[in-house]
Amino acid sequence: MNKRILNPEVQQFISENINVDISKLIFKGSPFEGISIQELAEQIVSKKKAQEKLPTWIKTENIYFPNKLNIEQTSSELTANYKSKLISGVKFIDLTGGFGIDDFYFSKRFSIGVHCELNTDLSEIVEHNFLQLGVSNMDFHKGNGVEYVLNNDLKYDWIYSDPSRRNESKGKVFLLSDCLPDIPSVLEELFEKTENILLKLSPVLDISSALTELKFTKEIHIVGVKNEVKELLFILKKGFKGNPKIKTVNIAKKKTDCFNFDWNHESHASYSAPKSFLYEPNTAILKSGGFLQVSEQLKIAKLHQHSHLYTSTELIEFPGRSFKIEAVISYDKKELKRFIPSKKANITVRNFPESVAQIRKKTGFIDGGEYYLFFTTSESNKKIVVICTKS
Repeated sequence: MNKRILNPEVQQFISENINVDISKLIFKGSPFEGISIQELAEQIVSKKKAQEKLPTWIKTENIYFPNKLNIEQTSSELTANYKSKLISGVKFIDLTGGFGIDDFYFSKRFSIGVHCELNTDLSEIVEHNFLQLGVSNMDFHKGNGVEYVLNNDLKYDWIYSDPSRRNESKGKVFLLSDCLPDIPSVLEELFEKTENILLKLSPVLDISSALTELKFTKEIHIVGVKNEVKELLFILKKGFKGNPKIKTVNIAKKKTDCFNFDWNHESHASYSAPKSFLYEPNTAILKSGGFLQVSEQLKIAKLHQHSHLYTSTELIEFPGRSFKIEAVISYDKKELKRFIPSKKANITVRNFPESVAQIRKKTGFIDGGEYYLFFTTSESNKKIVVICTKS
């Protein structure tokens, strides 16, 4: 951490150059003694990446930014605020503190917290930033968080960790044991230090496989932002027995959709041909696999066992997108052009043998317009196109 970067004139330079071409800026070199142009470029790039994700950090003076990878990997303020509402108490410890966004929000819910971070430079940056942000109830440990917890006599109301995948597992199906820290291997020891553990896991992790690796899972929160799954949150309670509660949430600009169910609960869906309205679940529900529960709880029919589209006669409040059905036709180019002569439509495929790109190439339809075409399979296993408009 180069503290010269915190000088007022340097901070002003960073703000003034937030939208410049970085390659041209690097070519000019650094105008400040003791600060390389690479250090300045890193601050500019990271600050720009943080603009939407971390508004509190952006509006606070004298914030020091880490490299862009740390910014990309950190929680957003939206998701950090969400998870902070799940836990509270006197003392918590974060085994993998990172840039500290989660800990900033956790600190509002606890009397004291501990931020552990292997990267000593990053730990120093977070400690500095927390002073600027007015956080005074955090301690900082530069080193291995798991070793620190297991080698002291302290106990905590909550232990939190955001394990990261080892490089060799990147792009592949992976297990929690492929991550650092390897939580399953130390879970029993961690439960000697706390009754409660919160884990933030990758959205690509398979929920079923994670449940086989983790004891005492009480709740799983699937958190989406603007219909993109960002986090899986596993809440573990020492000694808990029973089915975990699955809580899906999709945080959007105008509303937040929630849908909950019990894992392994025996549910039954009803099936029907398309009626008056069509529903497409948000990505958090799609990740959860709770397709039968959607039909059962909301009393709406599925189009097909594997289509994951729903229909009803009357419009309902739905955790996802809702459409008015204008027509249902077989997959036929001439028929499509007759209904939509402009050849402009939004296309979605669900349980259909062709991709969106293949359909566009065959039909000549371009993206956009008021019509939404769902290429799918009906209850009677026919390939159909459901032509919709926004409800």
